[in-house]
Amino acid sequence: MSRRRTYQNLIAVNAVALTALLAVTIAPIADANNAQRRARGEYTMVSGRVQGLPESAVYIIDAANQEMLALRFNRSRQAIDGIGYRNMADDARAAQNQRGGGRR
Repeated sequence: MSRRRTYQNLIAVNAVALTALLAVTIAPIADANNAQRRARGEYTMVSGRVQGLPESAVYIIDAANQEMLALRFNRSRQAIDGIGYRNMADDARAAQNQRGGGRR
């Protein structure tokens, strides 16, 4: 291989590397600061029975963000399964709208 061909290959490899570096540098950054801000959670955990399941569930309520999560322990898989999620703020707004008690 001639020196000229070697230099051409080296220039091509450097051009590709420079292009990749520019693409990574210019690309938008996924930043947690750009995400929607959430209040720090205030959690309460309560256990209770679930209709149709032999196991009890654990209900985790985040009062600060008005969310509730229901979990159960699956003994056969030795894992925690999610049963459901509720946004309590949405439920409260829906109940308010059903009653026609929205502020005017």
